[in-house]
Amino acid sequence: MNIFEEALQKKSVFKNRDLVTPHYMPDKLPFRENQIKQMTNVLALALKGSKPDNIFIYGRTGTGKTVTTKFVLNQLNEFASKTNAKVVTTYINCRNHPTKYKVLLKCCSQYYPEHNFIGYSAGFVYEKVVSYVEKNECFAIIALDEIDKVKDLDDLIYALTRSNDEISKGGISIIGISNNVLFKDRLDARTKSSLCQQELVFPPYNAYELKEILKQRVELAFNENAVQESAINLAAAIAAKESGDARTAVMLLLRAGEIADQKGLSVVTDKEVEEARKKVEEEIILNMISTLPIQEQLVLLAITKLSLNKRGINKLTGMQEENVLYSGEVYEEYCRIARSLKENVVSARWYREYIHELETYGLIVTTASGAGQRGQTTFIKLGYEAQKIYSSLSKILQAENI
Repeated sequence: MNIFEEALQKKSVFKNRDLVTPHYMPDKLPFRENQIKQMTNVLALALKGSKPDNIFIYGRTGTGKTVTTKFVLNQLNEFASKTNAKVVTTYINCRNHPTKYKVLLKCCSQYYPEHNFIGYSAGFVYEKVVSYVEKNECFAIIALDEIDKVKDLDDLIYALTRSNDEISKGGISIIGISNNVLFKDRLDARTKSSLCQQELVFPPYNAYELKEILKQRVELAFNENAVQESAINLAAAIAAKESGDARTAVMLLLRAGEIADQKGLSVVTDKEVEEARKKVEEEIILNMISTLPIQEQLVLLAITKLSLNKRGINKLTGMQEENVLYSGEVYEEYCRIARSLKENVVSARWYREYIHELETYGLIVTTASGAGQRGQTTFIKLGYEAQKIYSSLSKILQAENI
């Protein structure tokens, strides 16, 4: 028997595995009705012939920012095509297009599909974007996912917002999506003054909400009665405790289903979810690291590098705490790494904000110094295996030789 024929004949708990992957966009988005309504109210202005405000969306990984934005844009496109409204939408993942030039090229590839503008100057590409909107008298909605990944973000936002001064009919609006609620504070005053924006915060899902989301996915993706309710509850509880991340919850069920198939089982139980937990946790952590803003990645790299090379701290009592770092030494290492990669070095105040963010994500643990230490400082300790985080960050930042 052909090995693939044999594989296809194996029974599976899945009815349609694709519908329980993190990339699937369901027809209904439970518990995001308010955010959908707010986005709809803003973007509906384009259908009435007015330029919508810019929208900035914040929230942790797995809180539905991307899927909600895509859902609303799909609905907008569908309605615009039926009514011949002059609206064009573009979704751009800035992790793949991390510069102003690449973002504008992506827009041009949609506006002028018959042309290739690679190699043309940034100024020329910008003019093509503006002239398209002007010529077609349309409203261009540009969604920039992971917007903080754009290296020359000030230039990009300023150019897109100020372009409306050159457009007599129509306009360009931005939807910025970020895991970091603080990123906009780093924009310079000139850029901020050009923004007229609405802001939305996507809170983490709680255990009940995650349970209902998983029930929806199980009904779509698994055979009838192929997942025990207790397994759904466990996956929801694990994800809620970790971060309120819907992607974590969905991946837990996906991996648990795969484990059940490998064992030849017809039902996914708590045991398979527990077995999937470790595998999923590592996947989620590495994915989370890749979505962090560049400055937070640099701070985490400094913590990781020092953790690999330092045994710990010595207390006045003579006792030693393993794998614990001083906040000050981490900041010094961060400054060294940032300079070596030709990145801006942030102030100590911003550094403390990044430490707080990394702790919120569960990547590090911090404690204030207490008895047995001279002076007041903050101790920092990694929450996960240093070598795996270091390897991941080195690839992302291409910083193997730091």
